[in-house]
Amino acid sequence: MVSGVQILGRQNQATAEILTDGALSFIAALHKSFESTRQDILIARETAQQRLDSGTPLDFPSETAHIRADPTWECAPPGPGLEDRRVEITGPPERKMVINALNSGTKTFMADFEDSNSPTFANLINGQVNLRDAIRRQIDFETNGKQYKLKEDPAVLIVRPRGWHLNEARVTVDNKPVSAALFDFALYFYHNAKELVKRGSGPYYYLPKMEHYLEARLWNDVFVFSQSYIGMPLNTIRATVLIETLPAAFQMEEILFELRNHSAGLNCGRWDYIFSFIKKRRTDRSAVLPDRKDVTMEVGFMDSYVRLLIKTCHKRRVAAMGGMSAQIPIKGDVEANEIAMNKVKADKLREVTYGHDGTWIAHPLINEIALKVFNENMPGPNQYHIRREEFRVSAADLLNTKVKGAITAEGVKSNVSAALAYCSGWISGNGCIPLNYLMEDAATAEIARVQLWQWCHYSSALDTGEPVTPALVDKFVAEVAPTIAKIVPGVKDEHIRVTSEYLKEQVRKQWPSEFLTSDLMYYLEAADGVESTWQRAQL
Repeated sequence: MVSGVQILGRQNQATAEILTDGALSFIAALHKSFESTRQDILIARETAQQRLDSGTPLDFPSETAHIRADPTWECAPPGPGLEDRRVEITGPPERKMVINALNSGTKTFMADFEDSNSPTFANLINGQVNLRDAIRRQIDFETNGKQYKLKEDPAVLIVRPRGWHLNEARVTVDNKPVSAALFDFALYFYHNAKELVKRGSGPYYYLPKMEHYLEARLWNDVFVFSQSYIGMPLNTIRATVLIETLPAAFQMEEILFELRNHSAGLNCGRWDYIFSFIKKRRTDRSAVLPDRKDVTMEVGFMDSYVRLLIKTCHKRRVAAMGGMSAQIPIKGDVEANEIAMNKVKADKLREVTYGHDGTWIAHPLINEIALKVFNENMPGPNQYHIRREEFRVSAADLLNTKVKGAITAEGVKSNVSAALAYCSGWISGNGCIPLNYLMEDAATAEIARVQLWQWCHYSSALDTGEPVTPALVDKFVAEVAPTIAKIVPGVKDEHIRVTSEYLKEQVRKQWPSEFLTSDLMYYLEAADGVESTWQRAQL
């Protein structure tokens, strides 16, 4: 055992293989080098929120105007295998999912330790085992008479660790929880970076939930440290940043600049972006949005952020990745399935004609549709040459709250259902839930949660004139809760009880919690036998 390091989660053969002394020493070195900076950026987030609450509007930072104005700097060229990313599939690092995704025919697979993964200790450790085995072509297995085998030319692997805000309390250094982001990053990097390079790829990452360019600088410092630690040439790592918070939209160039030697571009993390748009503007009554279904990619603030992202990325010669199509095939209803697939086609056509270099899907059967659209409209490996100089996006455009639509009782009930179903599944150990033929992750539940809070906080009127109140939310919770076990297999009555109480409490708070995953992590830790005293937000 490494001095100062404790493993508090349940241990087995998988933990012995992954949490080796060498890996734990690396985690401890990262923790001691960067934890104080991580805490500083979390405090800076709170300070920034206080400024927004006081009425200071978001704008492009004046102190970095010279970076935006300098036309000479560009980001690193794509890492091997990242030149063409026209379709990427995402999902949790569960063993069958890893094989199916790598075999799907997409260009890359983002193995997700974040929003589509419930971070039980077993899920995290087994996920690392699965990725290690996949890289070495040792992941084949058989279950219930069915064989799962990795094909000869699988998709390129990219990993998304959790965000800076989360702790990994089941591993401590000097009696302090380690950063969940560094835990996920470090284990994948330590065990696989050299093997990936040997096989013609590299250690590639997606980085979530950033709010400031200094958070990108921290990641870059981690990359430099880590490559030196294992004796790997600098600038081998590549990372794509998800622009999924409102503050980050005002700092896209700065984020690329900080990561320029390791950058693989930016991605429109569109559902989390809607969540952040509501949460960050919590004191702004004008930012109240209509039903979730009405907040589409065509509305003003969403369209503006997409345009700015494409223009920014191509100015700096990196990938501008489009967003998720969460649709899954509708079996047994040809007409409904055709309507749904046509929506996917339209979404992907909008992305590729705007200038995106690739897109996300959640189900292997959607790959053919997305690939056909991009193949017909993007003959080369990417569209870096399409500069989109004609796109002009102002701060006011990014903050435009004019969205057509209404708040309806069905919209309230839909949000209650999505929040209860997802949160119940999450604390039962399932982070990826099919709901209404959409593969949902935490982002959908977060939009649902903060919309319910926003509507209650401002007593927003339904289309009938009735105000949205906590009592109305309680009414829908009582209606929906008994149906959750049928919607989400594996959840128990206790999970539904916990999430029902959590949602009812959330709509009564002065401000919504920062993240439901921070709030509910306590239950996963308790299930792993860890009594956490470090949570920043709990029930």
